[in-house]
Amino acid sequence: SIQEQEDNGRTMRMRVLVAGFSTRHVARSASNAGHAVYAVDHFCDQDLSWYTRDAIRFEELADILPAVEEMCSRHAIDLAVVTSGAESLGADLEVCGTSAELASEFLDKLKIQHFFENLDVPTPRLVPEGTYPAMVKPRTGAGGWRNRVVYSTEDLDLWNETFEHPPSIIQELVGGVPSSVCCLADGTRAMAVAVNEQILRGEEEACAFGFAGSITPYITGQTETMIRYAEKIAAESGCRGTVGIDFMAGDEVRAIEINPRFQATLDTVEMSTGWNLFSRHVDACRGRLPGARPSSVQFAVRSILFAEKDMVIEKDLRCLHPAVADIPWPKTPFEAGHAIISVYGWGRSRSEALSMLDKHNRLVRQYIG
Repeated sequence: SIQEQEDNGRTMRMRVLVAGFSTRHVARSASNAGHAVYAVDHFCDQDLSWYTRDAIRFEELADILPAVEEMCSRHAIDLAVVTSGAESLGADLEVCGTSAELASEFLDKLKIQHFFENLDVPTPRLVPEGTYPAMVKPRTGAGGWRNRVVYSTEDLDLWNETFEHPPSIIQELVGGVPSSVCCLADGTRAMAVAVNEQILRGEEEACAFGFAGSITPYITGQTETMIRYAEKIAAESGCRGTVGIDFMAGDEVRAIEINPRFQATLDTVEMSTGWNLFSRHVDACRGRLPGARPSSVQFAVRSILFAEKDMVIEKDLRCLHPAVADIPWPKTPFEAGHAIISVYGWGRSRSEALSMLDKHNRLVRQYIG
């Protein structure tokens, strides 16, 4: 089936399965590219149903594979892609993207550390226990929500107790702006698509480094340096399709992580560049990279709104689209600290986009009380 689609051209309509913890952003991109989309997702928000023919919700990550098997029994799937949490599915399902075996290498932060060091790409140094302040991270896991700055042995002991002593790394603390570069790679070559500024939670130590949104493009004196490093990393990684490289952009650019799958910045990248990343992801997996990097047609920002207390969203927020996405169904309960909805802003400048975001945030807060 896939070979027939390659022979008939890249616009061939496919039945696409998107699987992962959160899939709405990829499902929308695939739907916009003209494909029939099916999703396996933890949230199954209201707007996911706008872009999919069928969706199955799962509770725990261990439930993804049974849900994928159920979806494949319902529908003949031509192509599957994964988002965060489903990178290992490639061992059981033919996935368009980085293989599960290779992805596993880049889901381990210690292996990423050694990879960057072997490439001579600057990265925060590993430091011995007892060096403070320092950044402690679990070796596996996405989103940054368990990352902590520790100032003492007591802090480190508390972190280990809180998260039940996971395998971890301890790095030197470095300053700068959290950022990322979205690349397309074909296994040996790579091209940067966009540089993004990342928004982190920041308001509380418990999840200060958790991902909370992005701004595209990120324009700084370090932009070209990040692009150069990102293209080198993505090409040397052997990953295929869309690949994200995280950085801290300070006086020196330091590489932080590799994301061997679709990234949470997809929305702002597409809004800023006008590109459909799903189509180009499939092309890259088949050995076709774009001839040139896209220009930014506007600034775009996405910010995730989190619940400040336990609450229930009573109203139907779909009336706020397209200023929002990841729209919960009416009567959905939320625990304090959990993500409620994504809010957007856009404009000709960063300040104009942020001003629109602020206006949309106020509107959303009025609706949810």
